[in-house]
Amino acid sequence: MKPLEGILVLEFAQFMAGPSAGLKLADLGARVIKIERPNTGEAGRQIALKNLFLDGSSLVFHTVNRNKDSYAANLKDPEDLERIKKLIAQADVMTHNFRPGVMEKIGLDYNTVQGINPKLVYATVTGYGTEGPWSKKPGQDLLIQAMSGFVNLTGNQNNDPVPVGAAVSDIITGTHLAHGILASLIKRSKTDKGALVEVSLLESTLDLQFEVITTYLNDGNQPVERAKQGAANPYLGAPYGVYKTQNGYISIAMGSLTKLGEIIESPEIQTYTDSDSWFTKRDEIMDLLRDNLINKTTEHWLNLLEPQGVWCSDVFDYKTLLNHDAYHVLQMDQKLPLLSGEEVHTLRCPIRVNDKRIFANKPAPRVGQHTEDIIKEFNL
Repeated sequence: MKPLEGILVLEFAQFMAGPSAGLKLADLGARVIKIERPNTGEAGRQIALKNLFLDGSSLVFHTVNRNKDSYAANLKDPEDLERIKKLIAQADVMTHNFRPGVMEKIGLDYNTVQGINPKLVYATVTGYGTEGPWSKKPGQDLLIQAMSGFVNLTGNQNNDPVPVGAAVSDIITGTHLAHGILASLIKRSKTDKGALVEVSLLESTLDLQFEVITTYLNDGNQPVERAKQGAANPYLGAPYGVYKTQNGYISIAMGSLTKLGEIIESPEIQTYTDSDSWFTKRDEIMDLLRDNLINKTTEHWLNLLEPQGVWCSDVFDYKTLLNHDAYHVLQMDQKLPLLSGEEVHTLRCPIRVNDKRIFANKPAPRVGQHTEDIIKEFNL
């Protein structure tokens, strides 16, 4: 039995942040019902990576909406809205990521819904919060990365701002939303009262940077400076970074630079005995490391450094990683068959409970696939 079995979640969310929270809850056993507009469904069904679609919806949609049911409803239709309210009365959690004011117009705002079901946990995602000059701006991952300063942490010194090539703002926000929901469900078990959970893409992305922003705030507000080449963290000194080898790359994390100099037999690097210089003279030290590491293969350096306790690794692409024994032992893959006969090859939930891996029970639904069954089941 999964930890959240018996919990009913109504998901009015679309795209990535809100649905990724629903994905986490569904994988852990919650019953998640997506409330979608008839025929076209949620807008995320048409947002595709590399224009990949399966069974009429984007591969992205299938990735983030497994283990969910779909209920089609026109929220502007009084009859459909009344059925939705009956469903809300029986739910434990409700999520949405509409812009501020939208749910108020529909009549499904927090205060109204609390009147329907005082025990409900009402959870929302916004782009920038509900107040202030940015509250009406579109909340989108790239825009948030750019406006939060996140794009200034990645890349080398002379690069333009570099966004991360994954939806990090969306995913961390969905994680925070799930976190808030679970905390509120625990509190409800003690107080018998629901709660309002609010997260925003901007606040979650700022929290993702709490380590570096705290450094900035306590360092006289000095500008963030990335290393000249091979940069990995703007606030860490050498050897922290990525280096080219004779046949590939090697990443080296924090550790004693003098010990590293001894192991690779570099007298020049061993002269930097003052640990403060490892940051203040980071670029010249990293230049010296590059001059040394380029002369031998990645395998040579790993075999030399790892037995000496140096934190280092190869730099893999997906082909290498996904065919490695260390990946296979994790059993991360799962394949979900669709009604169309196609198949989604994706990753499982990363959480294990009682030493058991959690795999999906069913693929993402078609629009309204479960509407009639849900009407009967919940007496709508």
